[in-house]
Amino acid sequence: MTDLAFGLLGFVGLFSLMILRTPVAFAMLMTGFFGIWMLDGLRRAGAVLLTETYSSVANYSLVVVPMFVLLGNIASEAGFSRGLYDAAHAWVGRMRGGLATASVIGCAAFSAVSGSSVATAVTIGRVALPEMKRLGYGPALSTGAIAAGGTLGFLIPPSTGFVIYAILTEESIGRLFMAGILPGILMLSLFAAAIWLVTLRYPDAGPRGEYVPVAERFRLLARALPLLAVIVLSIGGIYLGVFTPVEASGIGAGLILVFALAGRVLDLAGLRRAVMETVRTSAMLYMIVIGANVLNPFLALTGVPDGLGAGLAALGLGPYGTLLVILLSYVVLGMFLDGLAMLVITVPIYFPVVTALGFDPIWFGVVAVIVIEMGMITPPVGLNVFVVRNVAEGVALSTVFRGMLPFLVAMVVCLALIVAFPQIALIIPNSMYN
Repeated sequence: MTDLAFGLLGFVGLFSLMILRTPVAFAMLMTGFFGIWMLDGLRRAGAVLLTETYSSVANYSLVVVPMFVLLGNIASEAGFSRGLYDAAHAWVGRMRGGLATASVIGCAAFSAVSGSSVATAVTIGRVALPEMKRLGYGPALSTGAIAAGGTLGFLIPPSTGFVIYAILTEESIGRLFMAGILPGILMLSLFAAAIWLVTLRYPDAGPRGEYVPVAERFRLLARALPLLAVIVLSIGGIYLGVFTPVEASGIGAGLILVFALAGRVLDLAGLRRAVMETVRTSAMLYMIVIGANVLNPFLALTGVPDGLGAGLAALGLGPYGTLLVILLSYVVLGMFLDGLAMLVITVPIYFPVVTALGFDPIWFGVVAVIVIEMGMITPPVGLNVFVVRNVAEGVALSTVFRGMLPFLVAMVVCLALIVAFPQIALIIPNSMYN
């Protein structure tokens, strides 16, 4: 058996383990370890396991993960996320479909501190869905808006997806964070447009909310200022070069804790819950990075990336035709795998192919994240859809998937625009770092 065939057999084993519900981190770890053992001996496999585990955990850049996760968990426990949603509701809730738009805005803002799609969907969903139900919103639009808005957590910085991509490709986390800003705003605008079109066609799906006096709007905006200040300081500080992403994560987490304690909105039990949830999430993400770093040497030994590149080149599709094939494969994988699993499995394979075709690696990171976001809301897995379904009591899963369709179209439009005009993603990082 050739090394390439052995590598493909390894992928069969990897997917088989995941079908058997083995956690993706351990599936990659086992595939990589035993694959290297069979190809290059137990001594080499043990050395890779030891060195890659240590280097992954000791990676300074990964500090941004627990710090930003802690920031988001404290904001949720302290009620700052509720204040953010209430402020967005007060300002745009009067419009038709305004509450759904406010929910998407709330998701976007909370994404900027949590970096997690699932955490965003759960946090805003618990606040927004009961309110939309009370005001007579259609269940498809309300659940679809939350599930789609939650995916912004994978795109709007600080994004755990960008951190993992940067670790796997040795690209700059700061550049990737900055590259996600304009695409995130574009995606948010297209989601708002999708809500407007749905309510234009079906007015009962998103009735107008109650009028909120201007003074009350500013009062609610003031309640959201602590979280808004942390967002502006963290992202703005990175953009201005005042501090690195790692420093921004620590400053943001420290500030949100100070605001929560000073405002007496966080007790000891809430702080304990935030810390424990941060530990669980961070441990999961660190294990995924370790698993990916053990799997990658196995892929290099088998020559799978080189074989894939040669196979795609033999098709004669050209750069954009090859890119289309890669993106379609992401869509298919998104029907079965969660976002992080897709990222860590595919990036080591596709990245050499994409860079050989002359595409900018930072731009491809944004494109890959958007396609992975699409996978989070497509059947049969659609992780965000299942999360929202669990929060929205009494709503059928088919209803949530139906509500996702307008937002899925918006994502396709966003992706097409960024492929056609790469500067949407590159203008900010290029202006900063060049």
